[in-house]
This record gives sequence, C-alpha cells and structure tokens, in this order.
Amino acid sequence: MSAAQSRYPLLYNPNARSQKGKRALQFLMANAQDFILYATRDIDDARDLAADFAAKGEPVVLAAGGDGTLNAVIQGLAGTETALGVLPAGTMNVFAREMGIPVPNLQSSKLSLALEIIDAGFVREVDLFVANGQPFVQMAGIGFDAQVIEDTTVESKNLLGPLAFLMSAVKVLGEKPPKMRVVCKDGREFEGVAVLVGNGELYGGQVKLFSKACNEDDVLDILIFKESGYKFVLDSLKGIAGVIDLVSSSVEYVQADEFTVISDRDVPIEVDGEYVGRFEEVEFKPAERKLRVLAPEHIEGGFAHLWKNWQKLPRRIAGDGKSSEVTEGSK
Repeated sequence: MSAAQSRYPLLYNPNARSQKGKRALQFLMANAQDFILYATRDIDDARDLAADFAAKGEPVVLAAGGDGTLNAVIQGLAGTETALGVLPAGTMNVFAREMGIPVPNLQSSKLSLALEIIDAGFVREVDLFVANGQPFVQMAGIGFDAQVIEDTTVESKNLLGPLAFLMSAVKVLGEKPPKMRVVCKDGREFEGVAVLVGNGELYGGQVKLFSKACNEDDVLDILIFKESGYKFVLDSLKGIAGVIDLVSSSVEYVQADEFTVISDRDVPIEVDGEYVGRFEEVEFKPAERKLRVLAPEHIEGGFAHLWKNWQKLPRRIAGDGKSSEVTEGSK
C-alpha cells in the first residue's frame, strides 16, 4: 500500500481457534500498519459493521476469516458501491477459491499474496442473489444439505470434526424426504426432493458441482435431485466427479435468474454454508446490484492452470463438448 492510501478497515473473528485462524491473526498483527482492525463479536456484528462502513462511503472493506465471516460482510455490503477485499483464513474458503484468490495451505497462510491482490485494486463485479431476502454470492441449499448443517451440533463438530457432518448426513438420508417444486419466472416447473443452487462452480471447497456456472452471467445454476436414499448418494458422487449433467442421473440441471422453491412442508435453508432457517417457500432473485470484489486481474497460469485442466478430465471422458446442453432461462 502506498503512503498516499489510508489504512483498510478490516473485520475479523478474534476467536478463531484453527491453525489457519491463528496464522491469520499473526499476519494481521505483523501488518497492522495496513489495517484498521475491528474484532467482531459475532456474525450480526460483522454484518452491521460492514453496512456502517458502506453507509459512510468507505471505498473498500476487508474480511479476514472463513466463509461465515465473509458471508456476513457481504450481507452488509449488499447494494452498495463499497468493494470487498478477501483475506481467506477459514477451512474451505470457497468464494476465495472461486475468485482465484490464494488460499492457505499447510505451509503458508498466503495472506501476503491476497493482500497484494487487494493493493493492486482491480475490481470485478460479480452476481449477487438473494434467497427470501438473504444475500448470497456462492451457493444455497434447500433440504438435504441444509438439514445436515441444522442437525450437526457445535459439540459434535468439536469432538468429531468433519465426521460429524457425515453422521448427520447418514441420519438425514434415512428420513422421508420432502416434495419440492421449482417454479421458474418463465413458467418452467420441476419436481424433486432436494435443491442445490450455485452462483459459481464450487461447492464445499474444491468440488466443481455446478459445471456450467459463472458468477458474471446473471443466472443461477440449479441442481434438482429427484430421488432420495441410494440414488441421492450415487448422484451426489457423480456431482463430485463433475459429470452430473453429462451422464445418466436423476438430477435435473437448470439455469434461471428468478425462481421459487415450494415444499410440501417447511424445510431448512442455507446460503453460503450458513443456516438461515426453515421455510415452505424460498424465492430466489437477483440483488439490486452486483457485488464489487477486489480480485486477480488475470487468470493464473503454471501449475494452477495445469491442475484446472486435470480437473476437467472426467468431463472429457464423459463426453463434454459444445453439444452438452443445459436448460437455460432468460438473462
């Protein structure tokens, strides 16, 4: 940062206990001359602080933490001109990965590289959507994955780690699923037992679940799972492999800008991995304006580019090409 620039307001979670969180705090303390640090008490505090900065005309607000902290700051910045800067310090860092921002690994926090991207000042405007008024930038889930989040307690996560989510998933798979309808603004209708919505390609880390997604195309990608139990697991594995839209499955892959999910009973909802609550209807539509994000100007090359090509291999084997189709809504 040049001497002519003021320090960035930066929101962070001071209670981060993971190794990545501790390394992030060390980085912030070591580079305190670049930031005005604001330790947030909780998610609501992070959202309100971000909204207050935006209302005062702050050009940039930084978020240091995981996807939960990031989503809270995004909620505060939604509908404003203030740009978001990301210093990823969480477990998954899904949105940072989507944007090409360096994420921490076992050897390094990579936060110095993320700060270089912020200092460079290149802004991308990415699609922002709302689910029943709740802003989200990466993905949302209705039914199964949200119920897994709902059923997984803090105590079980502290005791079992990721295994806690697996145990909750097994429990949810044994329950009778809801019946859902996805009603698009243009009149198309689809039925299923669970729905996943993607604004970007990634889900839950490095899994490219939404193979056709782009967070600058003004539409959401929707996976409608039509069967539960064994078929749901099998189709999910196909999704993890990135070929769910290319091989035989009971999943409908749809694109739309506005739609409503209607369930025969109240079902749990999550956005960007954060539990929202239970609803019988969830309305998805674009936010009032796009989200301004400080991001790399150029696509990375080298090993990262090679790795992305390897990730596309299953789709090539499954027959991906210009003939691959997806049901598209109006943009």
